[in-house]
Amino acid sequence: MQTDYVLVPDWPAPETIQALVTTRLGGVSIGGFASLNLGMHVNDELKSVVQNRQTLADHAGLAESQFAWLDQVHGQTIIAATAGGQVVPADGSDTTKNKLACVVMTADCLPVLFCDQAGTKVSAVHAGWRGLAGGILQKAVQRFPDPSSVMAWLGPAISQAHFEVGNDVYQAFIANHSHNHSAFTPSVAPKKWMADIYQLARLQLNVAGVDKIYGGQYCTYADEEHFYSYRRDGEESGRMASLIWRNAD
Repeated sequence: MQTDYVLVPDWPAPETIQALVTTRLGGVSIGGFASLNLGMHVNDELKSVVQNRQTLADHAGLAESQFAWLDQVHGQTIIAATAGGQVVPADGSDTTKNKLACVVMTADCLPVLFCDQAGTKVSAVHAGWRGLAGGILQKAVQRFPDPSSVMAWLGPAISQAHFEVGNDVYQAFIANHSHNHSAFTPSVAPKKWMADIYQLARLQLNVAGVDKIYGGQYCTYADEEHFYSYRRDGEESGRMASLIWRNAD
């Protein structure tokens, strides 16, 4: 469901688990970054991003020091989340700590939020095609004690109708996992494919032993009102944040 400028995942997570995804609405950024851009690494005004991040912190009921921001590099590294503002190169984090938010930023790539059924551990992963092809979701699941207890929510990403990729991307996915072929359809352009990033994620999660999978109904490219899209807008694209944390108090 949508509340003000954020999306709240519709999934049967334990009551101790809190999660949300920002849209592009509700901030102070202007131009192509309008309005709730949370990315420090784009060419937005720094003071606007700082104010937007404070707006997010206020909405979540957390201090800024309780956000585990990452320097995302389109890899497969997942780390233990750290508080206090330290930004670490990685594409996912997890924690069992209370009120420490695992955060990833996206603007077409797939954000995936995880928790276990007991509500004792959470994780957030940035899954672009390189991360998916490298098995980042399997790695995230393997960091939980019991993969069968893990549930996953797929956040806003680019849909298959707008995600055209080259043959190199197609080959990267089917080289060792032929079943991934089902997530691709031929494009009208020669040697091009339309990739279903949501289906690729579901296939990988199934292999990892996860069958409790939710979300996956948005398109960042098509919904310009609510979402940033790097493929649609290029360098003047802001970033949304997807975050999850334990709130056991």
